[in-house]
Amino acid sequence: MKLRELADRLACRLEGDGEIEIARVAGIEDAGPGDLTFVANTKYLAALATTRASAVLLRDEAPPTVLLRDEVPPAPLAVLRTPDPYLAFARAVGVFAPRWQPEPGVHAMSAIARDARIGEGVSIAAFVSVGEGAVVGDRTIVFPNVTIGPGARIGADCVVHSNVSIRERVIIGDRVVLQNGVVIGGDGYGFVRRSDGTHEKIPQVATVVIEDDVELGANTTVDRPAVGETRIKAGAKIDNLVQIAHGVVIGRNALMAAQVGIAGSTEIGDDVMFGGQVGVGGHLAIGRGVVAVGQSGITNSVDAGAMVAGYPAIDAREWRKASVLFRRLPELKRRVEELEARLAELARHSAPVARDGGKQSQ
Repeated sequence: MKLRELADRLACRLEGDGEIEIARVAGIEDAGPGDLTFVANTKYLAALATTRASAVLLRDEAPPTVLLRDEVPPAPLAVLRTPDPYLAFARAVGVFAPRWQPEPGVHAMSAIARDARIGEGVSIAAFVSVGEGAVVGDRTIVFPNVTIGPGARIGADCVVHSNVSIRERVIIGDRVVLQNGVVIGGDGYGFVRRSDGTHEKIPQVATVVIEDDVELGANTTVDRPAVGETRIKAGAKIDNLVQIAHGVVIGRNALMAAQVGIAGSTEIGDDVMFGGQVGVGGHLAIGRGVVAVGQSGITNSVDAGAMVAGYPAIDAREWRKASVLFRRLPELKRRVEELEARLAELARHSAPVARDGGKQSQ
């Protein structure tokens, strides 16, 4: 593709030779002739002096490449200027990504209930099971070995990868992506202790709602509650191996990295970001825009806009200060013990000495 055409598709301002042929997108150190690379972080600008890429995505205010490259041949890189190079990079990857997708139709080795409703242009692969009264929306793709339970509803333009389980009565919006092994609507973890110490299961009979434009990573699980619903709101992007318990609400455009775990009945606000392995207790409220650093353990509700870290999670700046001291605790303990011993010794030497059994002479 000509660089000029790519600039138009990405809505970038072109500086340099628009007739350059671009074949792929590559990282700045791996790029070669015919590649488009990008710099989103200014600390990588120096690498433009040695990159072999033919063109680069740069922020509007970044210096010209002629100031960053000292060699004469080859000519300075062509530049695509944009307010957000990382976003333009993501879109460029999409331009060059393979376009394969399965043909519409229902495979002969699938099992579709007679009263299930299958939309226009849907592709259903082999060994897919669609239960009674289920709905699959237009142009949705369902890969092999997927189970769609009775009464489940899936919207339009979704992609459901292999080995996904969508349980009964689950509701899924449009343009949802479910990566391999996702389980939606499994029973929530609810039991009541009987008088003899055994446990009685609380029937988990409510539903799960996944709104539009959500993506769930491989082997992520979203449990159904006994009453009410579990809901993931529009635009949330959730990584692999995340556990979302019964009755949880996750806000719009939330981001959660791998191995996050959220206990039951907790409400997560819009635009929240959780790093990997964040754990969140039950029945909490996490405000809008909260950021939790990886491996944080959240045991109390968190106000909107806060950044927390550590276990139990506290203000991230305070946690950083405290973590500096953790490494020094053995030394500090030794010094405190030495000081205590010295104080005790001083106290012994400074104590008054009683004479004549403590009685004054007359």
